[in-house]
Amino acid sequence: MSRLDAVGDSKLREALLYVRGSAAPVTADDAAAELGIHRSVARGRLERLVRTGVLATSFARRSGRTGPGAGRPAKLYSPAPESESLEFPPRQLPALVARLLEELPSDGREAALREAGEDFGRHLAREAGLQPSESVRGGIESVCAAVRSLGFQAALDRIEGDTATINTPTCPLRPLVAERVEAALIDRGMWAGLVESGVAGVRAESVECETHSCLDGHESCAVVIRLRGS
Repeated sequence: MSRLDAVGDSKLREALLYVRGSAAPVTADDAAAELGIHRSVARGRLERLVRTGVLATSFARRSGRTGPGAGRPAKLYSPAPESESLEFPPRQLPALVARLLEELPSDGREAALREAGEDFGRHLAREAGLQPSESVRGGIESVCAAVRSLGFQAALDRIEGDTATINTPTCPLRPLVAERVEAALIDRGMWAGLVESGVAGVRAESVECETHSCLDGHESCAVVIRLRGS
């Protein structure tokens, strides 16, 4: 079974979108309750998604569980790191954008890529209906929820003052960055544009952004966001 099969089957796609739209890893019980199906059916669909490589599993004890098996670690399902876009037929858009990058003049290139990313982030925010929050934490959490609503898993990992770290195994522009490292400037601009839309009073140009592990196909991307002068 291939990754394409996972999105071609409507029931598997529904389960996949649920996991990718969740802020934390989920269990078969979680999926069953959300999708309105029996636990064994939910588990079967999640396991099929694992076999295609679009989901990963882990085990952890979850607080608040009671009854038989409450002391055993629960099997958790989460999106697998995704460094290639899933398309049929392959449109090879990352390769096209990479080719366009080569045509940009070196003078002002970095600023142009950053601005393009910021505009794209604002576009995603509009698509998701993202509304600004008065608090930094609330705004960053809203940004993550907006990205998840578009089908790309992202969650706030930690926040200290005006610095936040987002973990995202399925960053929207990750396939492009994997194709051309220079596109990381667009990716960072995208997150800045999203933060501008999610945190009241913040402008994209005041958002410093670093991305880590984007080229490691076995790891989630870590997006470190700092708000200057907020």
